[in-house]
Amino acid sequence: MSLIETLARMEAVAAGRARPRCTVRHRHLSESPLVLVPLTTAGEAGAPLGALVGTDREKPALLAVPQPRNRDLRFAFLAELAETVLPYVDGFADAVEWEERKETDPETGKKVPVQVELCADAPQLIVPSAAGVEYVRLLGRSMRFRRTAEQEPEAAHPAPPHVPLLGRWLTHFGERARVPGASLLLPMTGLLARHWATGQSVLEDQHLGALLAWIDPPPGRSGQEAAEFAESARDADGQLRCPPAGPATDPAFDNRLLAPAMARYDAGLTGAEEELRALIEGQLRPTWDAVWRGLDLLRALPEGARVADRWKRDRWSYTAHRDRVRAGEPPQPRRDDAVTAAQKLSARETAQAQLDAQEALDDPLVMAGRRLAGEAFAGTVTAVEMAMSEGKRPMPRPLVTLRTADRPLLSGGAKLYRPLADGRTQPAEFVAYAPGEPDVLVVRLTGGMGRSRTPEPGSVPEPADTVCWTLFEHAPRGGPELPDPEDTPWTHGGPPSATTDAPHETADPVTAEDFL
Repeated sequence: MSLIETLARMEAVAAGRARPRCTVRHRHLSESPLVLVPLTTAGEAGAPLGALVGTDREKPALLAVPQPRNRDLRFAFLAELAETVLPYVDGFADAVEWEERKETDPETGKKVPVQVELCADAPQLIVPSAAGVEYVRLLGRSMRFRRTAEQEPEAAHPAPPHVPLLGRWLTHFGERARVPGASLLLPMTGLLARHWATGQSVLEDQHLGALLAWIDPPPGRSGQEAAEFAESARDADGQLRCPPAGPATDPAFDNRLLAPAMARYDAGLTGAEEELRALIEGQLRPTWDAVWRGLDLLRALPEGARVADRWKRDRWSYTAHRDRVRAGEPPQPRRDDAVTAAQKLSARETAQAQLDAQEALDDPLVMAGRRLAGEAFAGTVTAVEMAMSEGKRPMPRPLVTLRTADRPLLSGGAKLYRPLADGRTQPAEFVAYAPGEPDVLVVRLTGGMGRSRTPEPGSVPEPADTVCWTLFEHAPRGGPELPDPEDTPWTHGGPPSATTDAPHETADPVTAEDFL
């Protein structure tokens, strides 16, 4: 936890209300996101109990499983979920725009410009918490390998054709959610916690009701009081007034209400199914309303300048998966090979570095945290001395002296970066501190001034200008290229082991002692 975040949490405790961590919104919010509030059954991982899903705040679709132990009812739930979600996901597939990209010509090996399709927009799924994101991934894994009647005509319980398709899409959303800054699948608790600091722990921030209580407490209550009420207040029947839908259920709800209602359903009593659906909706509706309340709070923040660029990468991701589905490619594998796994890890590391840099450049409050950490500094220019580089073609290398109250972690020759008004980044290097003045330092500009011997107007700061330099790159790049799968060494699961002449080891034979 950074120093500025710790300070914000301390201020939240003192004020009794969450403090802003950002001045802009750092994630894209769709005009019509699909909100999914799932509920699972205790005792079996991934066993669905019900869900509220839809894009209409006032009219969500209720999906319920009256008896989760009944596999047919669970499969019917998945089919109904697919019928609800897939039309929304497919609704963005055909509205496209054309983008120019450079691709390698297979004949010449050179980069040539080509026109490719890019979906004009993409779907966005919002779930209450990080546990909901993991549940979406689990659902995708369980659905994408289901066999349909067309694939296995003799299967006892074939899946409808659209169930494996939804599994592939949910898997894609789940994988994309692991990329820092991606917005195809977002947890509401993560969104709110990114933009506000509360007076409770990070773990407690996973309770959506408590998190909202700190951000927007009711009149006459502090954030702490409202959060305690949201977490633990119960009615006369011992039921939580703010069911978490985590997506796990509350044990008191399971024991006192759900289990007796399921027993009546198993006994075939009239109205038992309607009673179960009403109970499930009662557990889901408070969280459904809380998600939309969180969206209202987030929409009040202006969008960051670089959010659109990250959303464009999400649109590319959605378009690429659309093309794979339409091309009839098989579903995603259960495990990635070594090269694919390394590529994903490298891409996520690069995305995290880019996200950290872009958030700081978009938001002065985030930049203040980087300045406190010694990763950036701001100051007032006191003098500019024109100088030229040495060599056959001298280029301008002005020396800029500025006074700063920050304490950056600088050493001789350290690389610095400054955003320019036209969106470019100007590189520089640290020269030295002024003798006897630890708050005055000298920076040498090394680029961003054009190609002539005279710097372009506005590329060199003037005395009395306030400038901000960072020690981190503004557009970090990825690492070296990885080998092709066929060139992967056998230590990482490559093909040499498959071509060896040595016989494969077999398992020990089963003996009578193997059975109790």
